[in-house]
Amino acid sequence: MIAVIQPSILAGEIPAIASKSHAHRLLICAALADGATRIRCSTTSADIDATADCLRALGASIEYIDGVFTVRTGTPPKKAVLDVGESGSTLRFLLPVVCALGIEADLVLHGRLPERPLSPLWEELCRHGAELRWAQKDRIHVSGRFQGGDFTLAADVSSQFISGLLFALPLTGTASIIHLTGNLESASYIDMTARALAAFGVETPFSDKSYLIPAGQRYHTPGDSEVEGDWSNAAFWICADRILGGTLSIPGLDPASPQGDRAVESVSLRIAAGDAVVDCRDIPDLVPVLAVLAAVSPGTTRFTNASRLRLKESDRLRTTAELLTAIGGNAEELPDGLVVTGQRRLRGGEVWSHNDHRIAMSAAVAALACDGPVHLHGADAVRKSYPAFWDDYRRLGGRVTLEDEP
Repeated sequence: MIAVIQPSILAGEIPAIASKSHAHRLLICAALADGATRIRCSTTSADIDATADCLRALGASIEYIDGVFTVRTGTPPKKAVLDVGESGSTLRFLLPVVCALGIEADLVLHGRLPERPLSPLWEELCRHGAELRWAQKDRIHVSGRFQGGDFTLAADVSSQFISGLLFALPLTGTASIIHLTGNLESASYIDMTARALAAFGVETPFSDKSYLIPAGQRYHTPGDSEVEGDWSNAAFWICADRILGGTLSIPGLDPASPQGDRAVESVSLRIAAGDAVVDCRDIPDLVPVLAVLAAVSPGTTRFTNASRLRLKESDRLRTTAELLTAIGGNAEELPDGLVVTGQRRLRGGEVWSHNDHRIAMSAAVAALACDGPVHLHGADAVRKSYPAFWDDYRRLGGRVTLEDEP
């Protein structure tokens, strides 16, 4: 799908959509808990749906009616096929869970997901009794049952590996400990996992760079739960508001949320003020839209510690630099970051999303600062996290026409 985005002004109120990061976690906990759990979740997306569908394949009953998931645990099957879509969270959270349940399963991966790292999580699962192999280039076959014990993970590869083990290890019934080496990245998202687990009665105390999972714990439903507003996708509206000078309000965001991307408030202000250095270690998903803001802000913004962006839905360092350059911006790609030099306006032009939702939405924000239209190929990539994005963009006054690709 092509979006032809004309320069325009957005104004009004745009409530935050539900956080897919939080939704993944609550759905998994609910599917492993005794009894029924009602999870208020105002919106859904392809990634959230992937997690719900995989949990159904593992035996859970999940209904979504009028913005509420009703989740009941079920009897795990002996064999299952889990289609994780393009969701890295779904894959990395549920792979350890499948191993702990002892289910023989195939996990089917799409898009660039087979290229994204699974080491050292893969080796740790196998070291503790699981049997994993690539059945095809896009399919992982799982058998065996992994046991609790001592695990060691590099903390700077993916916080999702740590979260996946935290979900799975209570199912083993034995005491376990996860030792972390190196610098911990995206720590706020592990904290989100720990909070979700605590809400379902599972404690995972952290001390001396280690998580302890005491023996004999079980998941217990809290009855009702609610998904937070999503800071990651609200970031597009927040950066749009910085560009436009204060025309948007975004209710439904918790300033005390454990979501690391709530840093967009303070970081976007620094960029708008000029000559900022942004450490992306804990906020990698914000880089594309922050780079758009930097392209029309004073001075030069340097984004550092962002090498993990090369293994997202696209190589986001390359695709962000390409986006800005194509519409008249000044962006230099570095091995682990970007340098963006600001100017008052951009010219517009033809760009590609590379099937990356964050690049697509960043292009829409960039169009607000362009003198001519932006022609975006692959505009339907937004369905991964924000299916209603183009509807909301129009509702706020954005001028966009969606057309089928020729």
